[in-house]
Amino acid sequence: MMDLDEMKQRRMKVMNSANKNLDDMQNIRLETERVSEIARNPHRVLEDLEEMFEKQTGLGKVDMTFLFFATALQCVRQYWLSSDKLRFKSDQAASKAMKPFTPISLSGPVSYDAFKKDMFVGNTGISGANHRFTTLGHDPLLGWIFGTANILSDTITKNNFMLESYNTNLIGNEYKISGITHIISVFERSFHRIQADILDLVKAVLKHAIHLGSDAFTKMGLPIPILNSISPDLSATLVKNSIDIYSVGRSMALSSFINALIAAIHSLFYDEAIHHNLKLYEVKTRKILMYSNVIATSSNLIYVGLQTYLGDKTALKKLDVGGLIITIHRIISDEAFIRQIKEEFVLNGFKNKVMGERHLEF
Repeated sequence: MMDLDEMKQRRMKVMNSANKNLDDMQNIRLETERVSEIARNPHRVLEDLEEMFEKQTGLGKVDMTFLFFATALQCVRQYWLSSDKLRFKSDQAASKAMKPFTPISLSGPVSYDAFKKDMFVGNTGISGANHRFTTLGHDPLLGWIFGTANILSDTITKNNFMLESYNTNLIGNEYKISGITHIISVFERSFHRIQADILDLVKAVLKHAIHLGSDAFTKMGLPIPILNSISPDLSATLVKNSIDIYSVGRSMALSSFINALIAAIHSLFYDEAIHHNLKLYEVKTRKILMYSNVIATSSNLIYVGLQTYLGDKTALKKLDVGGLIITIHRIISDEAFIRQIKEEFVLNGFKNKVMGERHLEF
């Protein structure tokens, strides 16, 4: 028979087991109620998580300082380095600057610069004022094909639908249009010349590159690729206001550099003890860059629009087309990044809520 102590021990064991079962049942009940509450109000949980995301990625005092600084840099870039700045005063000045770097064999004029014509040639529609945006040789992209072919065949090709082409003759130190030809003939003659000496192709490409290099930094500049062929009139308006491949490319590069500089400096202020998560901190950085670009571009558009409305004919030269392109790219890319991080934050947070974890992990 059991003694009294053994019976007490067994009774205590049974009571502890029963209490443990009761505690487990209580925990299960509470957990069931908690999950049931989440299931009844998933929208509220998601809204709370979204609010938490916005709070953690909102811009603080330091971030606002970066925002104002980035915006100021973009605005300074727009108005101190507007489209008409940092250019040669004339084509002759550009040629003179390039001359020390140009081999004698590659110096001299190119055929697609021709606009004067023999007396027996009719109206070509090409003039000294418009030849930059009416000839395919001056297109920064298509010019590598048509401009090179024009050099090889001593011709000039217009950027219209029919690709009108003309023969040219070198008279003195300039080319003159001497008669009509066909675009097929332009490429046939180029091909035959390359067959005779492949070095002619190399020389033609280099001569074309040198010529575009000197033209790009002049007041007339070079038209924006492709747009020149789609809408010569719009291209002409832009080029006359110094909005060309050089100014657009320059402003895109400088705007991107400022964005990269701000992002790099802002990243140095990341403190894991304060910000907890690098991805959420990067959202702050992206917001700073996107907002600063939008503010700077909006102010530029308003300024140019207002000055144009008031009759300022030179206002279009202040239009920051390159910055506008970068801003559009930032809006698309940054919004996509922020949306992705937000989705991850909310979904992981909701999963943690359901799993019953005390701390939100991301």
